[in-house]
Amino acid sequence: MELKRVQALAFSCLPTETIPEEFIWPETEQPAITTYKGPVVPKIPTIDMSEPNREKLVQAISEASQDWGIFQVVKHGIPGDLISRLQRAGREFFELPQEEKEAYAKIPGSRSIEGYGSMLQKDFNGKKGWVDHLFHKIWPPSSINHQFWPKNPPSYREVNEEYAGYMREVVDKLFGALSLGLGLEEHVLKEAVGGEELQYNLKINYYPPCPRPDLALGVVAHTDLSALTVLVPNEVPGLQVLKDGHWIDAEYIPNALIIHIGDQIEILSNGRYRSVLHRTTVDRNRERMSWPVFLEPPMDFVVGPLGQLVDEQNPPKFKSKKFRDYMFCKLNKLPQ
Repeated sequence: MELKRVQALAFSCLPTETIPEEFIWPETEQPAITTYKGPVVPKIPTIDMSEPNREKLVQAISEASQDWGIFQVVKHGIPGDLISRLQRAGREFFELPQEEKEAYAKIPGSRSIEGYGSMLQKDFNGKKGWVDHLFHKIWPPSSINHQFWPKNPPSYREVNEEYAGYMREVVDKLFGALSLGLGLEEHVLKEAVGGEELQYNLKINYYPPCPRPDLALGVVAHTDLSALTVLVPNEVPGLQVLKDGHWIDAEYIPNALIIHIGDQIEILSNGRYRSVLHRTTVDRNRERMSWPVFLEPPMDFVVGPLGQLVDEQNPPKFKSKKFRDYMFCKLNKLPQ
């Protein structure tokens, strides 16, 4: 079935109580059944990045990265107005006619992840996520291909370039704190994932209203390939993380950034920091959107457990390999 017909079928907003079979997940993964509803629901840690006591800030980030693999940051330095403009530009793009959005579609046969598309590829169990997306790089300049940056709305390029500038400052602070939390010098972790060649991959996830959000998922449970993921959500809840065997909803905090520890940081820390298992749910009446930036090494950059963190008592738990090879194995569900 061609892409447009599938999208029209999958993302129809018609008042119906049914969705196509390929979007209905097994009971073991359906949100209505598996979301934690206990009397006291644990909350993802929230960290104030303006904390003047550096040691206290480092400890909070380190503990959250070990215990949860995810945390939210407030007072991070990115203006609330800029976040609103970023969200507005992304929303306006997804409100365009389908033909206009497809002008930015991923190039057929390309190995690149950049471009507009739909997560309509089947998982190995034959199920699909209820989501559209736009993917492109925002840093470093040598990696940017403006072919995939929408020209409409006209503000799109300006706001994303401004956001990338602020994002770099936040990312440097996060890597510094994570390094110090491992007893390393401040620069170590960032350099270990590429330094100034670190790739900033922006993705806009668009989850249309779904008539049966109890049966569907936006994105199935996964950990991120990245070193870190820095995410801006909209006001519609949907991010869930697995904590102590339970799926926990992430609280919406206006203008907060949600920080995911990704696979590469888990590898570098030899398992001391953990890559968070997470998934997304959808809403019956509202559109959910998110703006994650995936911070990834260059493709041929080798990542492995840091020598400072391994010894006879703590042998390497992961193999060192090129990020390209790690990505290939993970996407194709091959042993690492």
